[in-house]
Amino acid sequence: MPRPISATVSIPAMRHNLALARARARGRFVWAVVKANGYGHGLANAARGFAAADGLALVEFDGASQLRREGWAGPVLMLEGAFEQADVEQAARERLSLVVHEERQVDWLATMPPHAQIDVFLKFNSGMNRLGFRHDAFRAAFARISGLPTVGRVALMTHFANADLDGGTDDAMRRFEDAAAGLQAGWSLANSAATLQLPGTHGDAVRPGVMLYGATPFGEGDARSLGLRPTMRLESRLIAVQQLEPGDAVGYGSTFRTGRPMRIGVVACGYADGYPRHAPSGTPIAVDGVRTVTVGRVAMDMLMVDLEPVPGARPGSAVELWGDIVPIDAVARASGTIGYELMCALAQRVPVHVEDGAAS
Repeated sequence: MPRPISATVSIPAMRHNLALARARARGRFVWAVVKANGYGHGLANAARGFAAADGLALVEFDGASQLRREGWAGPVLMLEGAFEQADVEQAARERLSLVVHEERQVDWLATMPPHAQIDVFLKFNSGMNRLGFRHDAFRAAFARISGLPTVGRVALMTHFANADLDGGTDDAMRRFEDAAAGLQAGWSLANSAATLQLPGTHGDAVRPGVMLYGATPFGEGDARSLGLRPTMRLESRLIAVQQLEPGDAVGYGSTFRTGRPMRIGVVACGYADGYPRHAPSGTPIAVDGVRTVTVGRVAMDMLMVDLEPVPGARPGSAVELWGDIVPIDAVARASGTIGYELMCALAQRVPVHVEDGAAS
């Protein structure tokens, strides 16, 4: 029989989260971000779950081609823009919109025939210092791009470094508004955190990402309190139970020792499945629907759990690593990371099942 681990992706939860993003956006254009294979959920699943989005946004050009092959006819935005001239040519063929964040990308656009009509999102560096033009170069690039016959519509964008912090967008907004003053173009600024809590940043289009997958974009708090639903469950089963005496060690490195008689369960899940190896003892997990905690070091294929809260647990008992009972953000927080990473790290060897149906 197959190893008892699987992930379940919920299309109705995706639809629900998109509807919440649309409600918060109050009529703005909504780009659903589907990069990194739909944040680990599968690009095709993300396209189904976000079929009601106004556009889909990603960074992978092969992914954009896949979206077109599978029938997505709406706008597609390439968030890192072209990496070489051939990408600009693909954008023209497949009707992809391009972020432009550096001068070479403008040069590539300038070589295209006038009938290409590629829509462009000109990116401003508002303080994150990853991609984008600074003030004077931004305005010069806008003037140059606006004069290219190969370019269709031009929009302006930036990406916030600190939208999850109180006042974290204030300086970035001041810089952006100063650089964009007088430029006749729409704006796209808001990520998940800004879409949820900062309506003053919404401009003409928002770009929610992780919120669509049921995780919080904020360092603290619970996605459910924001009205979001988890879109991924990672589940397995107990494959063994051990009765330990006081002072017994558990797992590699003997990092956990019992202080009392203790039953532990062994779960068929490890870091080769995408569970974080650095998750410490005490990371939340659920057995037979009851929350408990992990003990010992996570191994490649197995991890261990405290069965004291679940006295009836036995080999074959159901385990939820994250999902409905244990929020993915709780596992991430215990592990010193973020929910985004856990979703994207789901291993290829884990079978993925899809729940479909009408949104509730």
